[in-house]
Amino acid sequence: MAIWRETPDLDRINALQKNTISEVLDIRFESFTDDTITGSMPVDSRTHQPYGLLHGGASVVLAESIGSMASALCIDTAKFYCVGLEVNANHLRGLRSGRVTAVARAVHLGRTTHVWDIRLHGEDGKTSCISRLTVAVVPLGENAPANR
Repeated sequence: MAIWRETPDLDRINALQKNTISEVLDIRFESFTDDTITGSMPVDSRTHQPYGLLHGGASVVLAESIGSMASALCIDTAKFYCVGLEVNANHLRGLRSGRVTAVARAVHLGRTTHVWDIRLHGEDGKTSCISRLTVAVVPLGENAPANR
């Protein structure tokens, strides 16, 4: 059974990235299964640290972008919105080029919080980073951001 509130529309999701950090870093949502969503970004000058390796912060941006969108796809966005509450990452291998791919899988989908396991890997399929993201599910109200 799929975890998604409705079938994800990848074209719509990618269009939502306009004018965000995801657009700047060329993060693309690429596929989904019943319980995962996958996206990627380039490993190039936009995402390198000074030694020519994928910047750990860029890996975290990818992980949080994929996981946060996954949460939004699991809720009623007419009543709630999602915000990152905590993210951590263990960087296991350096990447110098290509695209890094992230796969988010739910660990917990509660009423007020979601927890995601997000695995990043290079084009060789070897894991480069393991991240965990906790997302708060917040009722819409006066202080809510504009619904995208």
